[in-house]
Amino acid sequence: METLINGLHHVTTLAGDTQQNVDYYIGLMGLRLVKKTVNFDAPDVYHLYYGNETGSPGTILTFFPYGSLPRGRKGAGQLTYTAFSVPTSSLSFWLDRLYEQAIPYTGPDKRFSETYIRFEDYDGAGIELVFNDEDQRPGWDNGQIPIEFSVRGFHTVTLNESNPDRTIKLLTEIMQHKLVGEEGGRFRFSAGTGGPGNYVDVLHSSNDARALQGAGSVHHVAFSTNSDETQLAIQAQLTEAGFSPTHVLDRQYFHSIYFREPGGILFEVATNPPGFTVDEPLAELGKSLKLPLQYEARRAKVEAELPSIVVK
Repeated sequence: METLINGLHHVTTLAGDTQQNVDYYIGLMGLRLVKKTVNFDAPDVYHLYYGNETGSPGTILTFFPYGSLPRGRKGAGQLTYTAFSVPTSSLSFWLDRLYEQAIPYTGPDKRFSETYIRFEDYDGAGIELVFNDEDQRPGWDNGQIPIEFSVRGFHTVTLNESNPDRTIKLLTEIMQHKLVGEEGGRFRFSAGTGGPGNYVDVLHSSNDARALQGAGSVHHVAFSTNSDETQLAIQAQLTEAGFSPTHVLDRQYFHSIYFREPGGILFEVATNPPGFTVDEPLAELGKSLKLPLQYEARRAKVEAELPSIVVK
């Protein structure tokens, strides 16, 4: 069977203050700002992409920072926690780092035999670090966090579902995920070659209130596919199953289709190519504002409306 879904591609979240967002994910988390562009549907709002050196699929956390935006509420029908993979040997480093930065956290706790800690960013977005020795992806050497302790990319995303059965059916029957673990109402699925960056946890949350979107809320989760051809194949299967995916949209760095899974979470399937070096070289990623062609004629106005960003 042809592989149509590899695992995770990116997660996109709503945020408040732009500079706080940059300080948190570059300064605290040690991620690289791999692309500074705008929301293609609202060019007065940044779209910031953080990841590893190249912005590889499975490492990319992106944000729409709206400035003044009320906080959302975690709950059913939402991706509530994005977990990053870090080496087991980095536990003390990260506990000390969070303590020094006065970031409250819970844990360390155990889940599926792995140690993890949980905390939130300035807007309340749920973040976890999962400590493991399975992940062989390189981290980003930002000169502040020792490379041996750095984030490797995503480990898992957690989907809170009041009625998980239909979501599980979608993942396993159409999106090529396999059940690899079950623990306390949490079902873990893996796609592609498996391992960190390819896990989706579906958490049975029948007693949770419905989530409310706002600052700190995940807007959508994207799954990786290899090419335009594999994207069209999964689009056809989703259509046949009644999910009404969108037509293919050109997001400059990948091509996308979107649809709602049965619990209401917005899913995307994004192509791996062309990638983030399509409009700037690897060494210059994230240093200048990149605009889609439809906004280039308005560059001066767009730049004037966006807040300045200082990368420390």
